[in-house]
Amino acid sequence: MTTEATLPPTTEATPPTTSASPTARQVWTRARGIALAFVVLLAGAVVIAVIRSDAKHGALDPRSADPQGSRAVAELLADRGVSTRVVTTLDEARSAAAPDATLLVAAPDLLTHRQQTLLRSSVADTGTRTVLVAPGGPSVERLAPGVTADPATSLESALAPDCDLPAARRAGTADTGGHRYITTHPDAVRCYPSDRLATLVQLPDQSGDGDTIVLGAPDILVNDHLDEQGNASLALQLLGSRPHLVWYLPSLSDASATTPEEDSGLFDLLPSGWLWGTLQLLIAAALAALWRARRLGPLVPERLPVAIRASETVEGRARLYRKANARDRAATALRSTTRTRLAPLVGIPVTQAHTPEALLPALGAHLRANGDGQPLHTLLFGPPPGDDTALIALTDQLDALEREVRRP
Repeated sequence: MTTEATLPPTTEATPPTTSASPTARQVWTRARGIALAFVVLLAGAVVIAVIRSDAKHGALDPRSADPQGSRAVAELLADRGVSTRVVTTLDEARSAAAPDATLLVAAPDLLTHRQQTLLRSSVADTGTRTVLVAPGGPSVERLAPGVTADPATSLESALAPDCDLPAARRAGTADTGGHRYITTHPDAVRCYPSDRLATLVQLPDQSGDGDTIVLGAPDILVNDHLDEQGNASLALQLLGSRPHLVWYLPSLSDASATTPEEDSGLFDLLPSGWLWGTLQLLIAAALAALWRARRLGPLVPERLPVAIRASETVEGRARLYRKANARDRAATALRSTTRTRLAPLVGIPVTQAHTPEALLPALGAHLRANGDGQPLHTLLFGPPPGDDTALIALTDQLDALEREVRRP
């Protein structure tokens, strides 16, 4: 009989179903921990954002009655005949410079290099009193030339004046502790020292009656601290020496922050703190990767703590092949295993089981095959199947061939 006659007909393939397929309940059980953690993190982020937003709302704004606002000092100045005008753009602040005005810059660090330079050139020698509230290192050097900020801040908030400035002597102790400043200006007045460094500096203009006041902390201006120490007295004297007060609240939406000629990239728009934070995260990730990599070593085979059924192992590997669409590797594994089992049955050494010249003649003689054995060659050494149906058909034919060879 021919080889084809010995093989049973191929049955119609049905999609394999396995008990390892996860159910909806199993998927939810595995994912609910991650979902709960995500919800908790999201809720925490919302709560923190709300708390921080409430705490910073209206900071140093003379229209705000919040604890960090400055409405109280504005009302006290109004009772003494001083008008307060709030501006949010650089152009408004520059145009307000006049001998009868005091210009208060609430957040000098928010101004760009260009804005700080323009503001300084506009108010210099105009007779305006300029009050800078807690400027940092780069800001104070541009807005108050001759003054530099010490990197360390004051450890104490309430400080004694210890200077000849009349306003400071009348106010007495005040909450000026914050940034500390060093100045080389010969006519500068240094007040409220902390470890011999001033937290309030007065710089007179070279010409005119104007001056620049550098204030190390905003505490004397906020509603929450105005009634403490001599804060109210010092604030009213510094801001009420002229009939008009221009309160400059720098805004990030101010068009003067950029010019048409400037081409700022993404990293130029990010605050420096974000860049440093990202760098720290990258370093931490690299250190964590090195720490975990040191714990990895060569693979060590271990005996399984429990016995696993062979059917489950076969089923798991089959699912991996199916997921990877690796019909070629599955067919190669089936054909190789079949050839290995058939070789001893037809008197061929296992070492020659994968050689067509040795296996096919012996197998054909055992099956009493006619012809050149080409169907056997296609079955045992042929190309990979084109789809799942052909793969299942190949499996059935290999199984039928092995049963035929084992038949007495």
